[in-house]
Amino acid sequence: MKSANLPQRVAAAAALCASLLLAPVSQAEESILERSFCVFDPVGANGPLFAITKTFQPVAMKEGIKLDLRAYTDEKVAAEDFKAGQCDAVLLTGTRAREFNKFTGTLEAMGAVPGEEEMRLLYNTLSQAKARPFLIDGPYEVAGVFPGGAVYLHTRDRSIDSVEELQGKRIATLDFDTASVRMVRHVGASVVGSNSANFAGKFNNGSVDLAYAPAVAYSPLELYKGVQPNGGVFKYALAYMNFQVIIHRDRFPDDAGQMVRDQAIKRIDEAYQIIDQAEADIPEDVWMHPPQEDVAEYDKMLRKVRLSLLEDGVYDERAIKLMKAIRCRVDGSRSECAS
Repeated sequence: MKSANLPQRVAAAAALCASLLLAPVSQAEESILERSFCVFDPVGANGPLFAITKTFQPVAMKEGIKLDLRAYTDEKVAAEDFKAGQCDAVLLTGTRAREFNKFTGTLEAMGAVPGEEEMRLLYNTLSQAKARPFLIDGPYEVAGVFPGGAVYLHTRDRSIDSVEELQGKRIATLDFDTASVRMVRHVGASVVGSNSANFAGKFNNGSVDLAYAPAVAYSPLELYKGVQPNGGVFKYALAYMNFQVIIHRDRFPDDAGQMVRDQAIKRIDEAYQIIDQAEADIPEDVWMHPPQEDVAEYDKMLRKVRLSLLEDGVYDERAIKLMKAIRCRVDGSRSECAS
């Protein structure tokens, strides 16, 4: 079941991550800079992403950077080390990045980005120089944001094919994420506290009935072991995952963040090729396609939860308004666009 194209996809992802961090700094100073980059990889130092990222150390040295890469299987630890100043830069998921920037941490809001067209418009907007004030929060700057793909619900049992069927079911839930916890409870399911390092194992061994993840995690985290033989992947985007490079502003040139964003937007097609290939590699008979009338109801449900989280201060109002404007620009017939 493992994809034959996985090494190429991982290599492309690694190249994208490395280029985002390396390009601006190498252009900023000619003297040797020692900078640490903490990389979240669910598999750790032996993981494919971290292994290939290591090949960029000699490239960085030629550009005047002595790059210290550090692998983390626990995203929480990576975030804490970065906050403590032990990392000059860090690669995190958008949800975990929320503690460093509430605005960009809202980009993974439930149902806020329905698809690729909306996400491309969002990234183009954030890559503009005038968007920088939204990307700075105290000592931190979000130097780059790039897509991880739509987040889908994975189930071990295909009979769980509606919101009603979720009641009482055990869902591996990122327990640090208020939004995910509230969503699971909203549908009447049971929260099983998990993190990025153990959710796949819990799903694969049957400790939980369902888990949520983007298609790019299907093969590397062996989620097909949980899906087989009676499960599936529900093809409805609960949210849109992203990865963010965050830097300590005082450890990089002032224009570093914008240079990273300029590099990121130039290579966004590469990121989408990785996502598209990952989705194509999931067998067609694994996908579960909801009826269109159900999709409209799911959209309304996610909007209700999203607005309640905004009201409680979990989400940033500016980001929520921006993403609504983008949704309505793409599809003005949406019911929310009349308000």
